[in-house]
Amino acid sequence: MPIAGFIFFGVLILIALYVILIYNRLVQLKHDTVKAWANIDVLLAQRHDELPKLVETCKQYMKHEKETLERVIQARGGVSAARKHHDVRALGAAEGELRQGLMSLFAVAENYPELKADQSFRMLERRITELESSIADRREFYNDHVNANNVRLDQFPDLVIARLFGFKPFDLLEFSDTDTSNPDLRALFG
Repeated sequence: MPIAGFIFFGVLILIALYVILIYNRLVQLKHDTVKAWANIDVLLAQRHDELPKLVETCKQYMKHEKETLERVIQARGGVSAARKHHDVRALGAAEGELRQGLMSLFAVAENYPELKADQSFRMLERRITELESSIADRREFYNDHVNANNVRLDQFPDLVIARLFGFKPFDLLEFSDTDTSNPDLRALFG
């Protein structure tokens, strides 16, 4: 076999190895993003389980605040539906509604000293606050993975391999305007 044949074969092997490297990196990014989403989902499920306990505790004290409690329950349902369908965009909007509902609930609770003193309420409030913080951290982590994945899918030569093997971009977990804006504390306490 002439030297040109060896060179051609060597180049083909190098190209194949390069394609394999790109493919494996894209697979790793995809799985890292899916794992980051799963971490968010676990925290959302934990919070989902805690919210009925909080609402039930509040119901015992808040006889006249039915609308606030119903808002939290409806928002919880919206988050649950978005999780079930893996709809990141709907989840962002539903999360905004839930956070607003929880802020209203905690603000209204200020008007009920017996409720604020209740051990179960304080424990649930602390637990949900911790979960909210963890969810925010995981959202950032997830969006970092989504961004890394999506950038690679747009870069040459990765985009050629990505299209060839059907890799798809992920949606960022974005927040609604109500979730990122400062709350109107006067309205919440009024």
